[in-house]
Amino acid sequence: MVKNQFGIKDLENLSNVKAHTIRIWEKRYNLLEPDRTDTNIRKYNLENLKKLLNIAYLYNAGHKISKLASIDSAQIQALIKNNINGLDPEYTRNIFKSIMLEFDGELFDETLKKLLEHKTFREVFSFVFVPLLNETGVLWHSGTIDPSHEHFISEKIKHSIILHSDTFQKTTERETSKTFVLYLPHDEIHEIGLLYANYELLSAGFKTIYLGASIPLESLSNVLKNKNEVIFITYFTVCPEQDQIEKYLNEFQRDVCTSNPCELWVLGSKAKKNTPHGENIRFFNDLKLFTKELENPKYN
Repeated sequence: MVKNQFGIKDLENLSNVKAHTIRIWEKRYNLLEPDRTDTNIRKYNLENLKKLLNIAYLYNAGHKISKLASIDSAQIQALIKNNINGLDPEYTRNIFKSIMLEFDGELFDETLKKLLEHKTFREVFSFVFVPLLNETGVLWHSGTIDPSHEHFISEKIKHSIILHSDTFQKTTERETSKTFVLYLPHDEIHEIGLLYANYELLSAGFKTIYLGASIPLESLSNVLKNKNEVIFITYFTVCPEQDQIEKYLNEFQRDVCTSNPCELWVLGSKAKKNTPHGENIRFFNDLKLFTKELENPKYN
């Protein structure tokens, strides 16, 4: 069953306001009105949570809790709109948390559209979606949100990346013989980072072949039968296991780059824990380094 009631620890995890502080705000200012179980345990609904997310944002922006507790929800929204930059990444992430908890696809699309009137898609992805996804992962593992919440917001972000990538499909490609082939290792299913790398490549005018999730190494050789000067791009998030990475890279060298020379660029959280492995294997521990490399004149 999807959660629509939350304990005080859930509110702490979602709002980054300590449970002790929430209790004080309730007692002193009647900020929230939770239901209570027969054993007197607080239970909060979605309206309580959304109110706390807005209050927390304004409080962190310098507003006094005594004032915030004395005004209604419409006044809180007006205060956010008039006095605070409504496109602030922290506040926007709170909006997307509410969207996630209510499975509100329409509001996701409307909010993203509004953001893109003022920011590039790269800025939205880097400063809103990446921190949101990192936080969502923690919330899922702590049991604060249901897996369906995490899947909903992840799929909406995936869809938005694909839509924006499609806008570059018919643009003029660079005069380069290199082809970028994007894939995830076998049993790796965390695809958002790879989709975004494809977006950056297409927006820069490069040719790409997108293979997607869970691709066995032996399948990559088939690409080299049809394409020359290939740069493979992969994302290490869960697979391979940390102690299997060197073995994986050795197998890539042995089994893939035999008939034709090729390169492998490794992105993802596990790329941060590794150093270059051979002349044709490179690690990018930051998306900024990856996008900066695409500006290198040697790829023109």
